[in-house]
Amino acid sequence: MRLADFILENLEPILQAWEDFARTLDTPGEELDSVGLRDHAEQMLRAIVTDLRTKQTRQEQIAKAQGHAPEEEQETAAEIHAMTRLMAGFTIDQMVSEYRALRTSVVSQWMRQVKDGTPINVDDMTRFHEAIDQALAESVASYSRAVEASRNMFLGILGHDLRTPLGAILLGADVLRHAQDAGARATKIANQIFTSVRRASQIVGDLLDLTRCQMGPGIPVKTAEIDLAPLCQRVIEEIRTFHPEAIVIFDAKTPVAGEFDGARMEQVFSNIISNAVQHGDTTRPIHVDLGIQEGLVVFTVHNSGEAIPEDVLPFIFNPMGRFSQRSAINHGPTEGLGLGLFIASEIVASHGGVIEVSSDTEHGTVFSVRMPIDKPENSVA
Repeated sequence: MRLADFILENLEPILQAWEDFARTLDTPGEELDSVGLRDHAEQMLRAIVTDLRTKQTRQEQIAKAQGHAPEEEQETAAEIHAMTRLMAGFTIDQMVSEYRALRTSVVSQWMRQVKDGTPINVDDMTRFHEAIDQALAESVASYSRAVEASRNMFLGILGHDLRTPLGAILLGADVLRHAQDAGARATKIANQIFTSVRRASQIVGDLLDLTRCQMGPGIPVKTAEIDLAPLCQRVIEEIRTFHPEAIVIFDAKTPVAGEFDGARMEQVFSNIISNAVQHGDTTRPIHVDLGIQEGLVVFTVHNSGEAIPEDVLPFIFNPMGRFSQRSAINHGPTEGLGLGLFIASEIVASHGGVIEVSSDTEHGTVFSVRMPIDKPENSVA
């Protein structure tokens, strides 16, 4: 008996084995009934049967084995199954385990037929495993896309809804810290509130920028003719105020005028210089240089201290790489890096520029930004 015929003739016991296994998985929420536990399993099995009965060239089989099977125009049963499992509270590991159980159920029941003298077709077994792997890949991809979309939506809603109350607190704290009749203790508390809320507002802004980058073409910039030198000077003075122990030396001998988004460039300057203050040796000077070389704006920040580990450098502008389980190990001076460098790199890219970093114990750490002076094509006038 061919495997496709066996699956159809034994559909109910195979589905019952799937249901029995799914029932053993501990998931939050209400317990699923038989229909919920069997979710799309029959459709997937019938799709596998159709695949087994479809003629396949050697090249098509190789492509499928390598994960290059033709994509379906409509959502497959495996993709829909992933969505419903996610909504039911299944983890991705639990969903994957269902496919392992399905594979085991079909193969073990078919092998019992073989022991009874039924001849076996080896090609059927190979194609069955390929079909299961294809369905599993579709489910994992669908599950991951749904998680990513829900996370981005959550971050967007969180950031949007937090901005208004944070803005009100920031304004109130600013009024209190400048009140003439406030005592020294009240002024100190107001300054602490103002600093903390401003930091929280920056984090919310970074979350919104992260969401914007992942859901769209990047961070949009609205350019205007401005001089970056006084803007960078203002950012440095602000950093000196909040980090009086830091020695920041700024060198900008000539105006650096061009088409830039001033507010966004403030983020770039603030994120990179603050990073140098936070992770460098504050007993030694931090050198900030801004100028024009060969028609490009060149901005560099050099700090001394421990070098960034070599395995971290490739992911320094990638928050997903930096926050992987592997990179979550204590990396000394890089521990606690937030989204600032990622946001800075996206803003520089939106200006048509590049940002690079080099770091070693002898020469310290240098962040270098190069951008064209002219307005980038993706900017908004």
